[in-house]
Amino acid sequence: MSDIGEGLGTAVEGGLFAKVVSGGAGRAGNTPLQKGHFAENACLNCGTELIGSHCHSCGQQAHLHRTMGAFLHDLMHGALHFDGKTWRTLPKLFFKPGELTRRYIDGERMRFVSPMALFLFSIFLMFAVFQLAGISAPTDIPGDNSEELAEFTATELDRREKLLESTEEELAEPDLDPGRREVLERRQQEYTDQITALRQAQENVPFLRQEGTGDELIQNGEMVIPLEEVDGTTMRVSGSGVDWVDGAVEKWRKNPGLMLYKLQTNFYKFSWLLIPLSIPFVWLMFAWKRQYKAYDHAIFVTYSLSFMTLLTLGLTIAGISGISSEIVALASIFIPPIHIYKHLRGTYGLSRFSAIWRLALMSVFIIVILALFLQLLLVLGAF
Repeated sequence: MSDIGEGLGTAVEGGLFAKVVSGGAGRAGNTPLQKGHFAENACLNCGTELIGSHCHSCGQQAHLHRTMGAFLHDLMHGALHFDGKTWRTLPKLFFKPGELTRRYIDGERMRFVSPMALFLFSIFLMFAVFQLAGISAPTDIPGDNSEELAEFTATELDRREKLLESTEEELAEPDLDPGRREVLERRQQEYTDQITALRQAQENVPFLRQEGTGDELIQNGEMVIPLEEVDGTTMRVSGSGVDWVDGAVEKWRKNPGLMLYKLQTNFYKFSWLLIPLSIPFVWLMFAWKRQYKAYDHAIFVTYSLSFMTLLTLGLTIAGISGISSEIVALASIFIPPIHIYKHLRGTYGLSRFSAIWRLALMSVFIIVILALFLQLLLVLGAF
């Protein structure tokens, strides 16, 4: 599949996923029975008697369509996820994030897109745009193929030694033609030079040695090679002793391009881990304020991550479209802290001083959270 096709498919997938999470808005009214339409007095899903535009028991719409037009409408609506909620949510998220978060926490759920739906859609949208723009991790990074080189060197040395032996046996024949003898003597010299070069390479390049030279020491089950240039210095060549850690390091060493690609794809798949990682750190800043619960922090974190994802997407598009790199850099430096400051003040009703010191503390927490998230991605990429 091409990058464009994959990108468009991902955008549609993200929209449909977000649609499922947030739930769709219904259409009011009881239209008379038409071709392809349902107009029932009881809910077709659970059988409850209808008293409005939606079943008060299961929530299904009272008026359903059974036409291709209705199917295409639902497809576009679910894929793009553009409805009244979106246009009410995004301006608040950009300019009044604290008000949006507080109103959602206080119960205005149907008016705005849920934070999880918005976060999932923004992540999938960013992935789709990056695919369309060809922004991806490099896959052509050369890896460490020292083991293959060592094996190849040993094989070539053995092959040339056999060729030299065969050539010398033929040269030992007494009645050999002078022209043939000249050819064989030239080959003998070539094989001798090649064997000498390969042996020198094995002696001078450590990773080309398949076996120890006899100078190694074994300490606590590890091979230790003394370095003669520095007195008392040694080099340990064994792993950590933990199988999965050593396996992960080996994968990164042999194929860093593939591992970077897996790291990128795992970022999209497991980006939601940023939410549970962030909640405890936000809770620490309000641990003595009992009116704020973990739920409040979860909504705050998810809306904040949604904005940062959309900001990253917007700055990327701006950079691709030719906007000055200085402008993009300044926006990436100043917009996030300003947004977090406004978000904190509006959500938690803080004074300027309280919001500022929490912003400074959160800046440190963000670095810690990103480091933990990267470590999790590295671990997940090892499997």
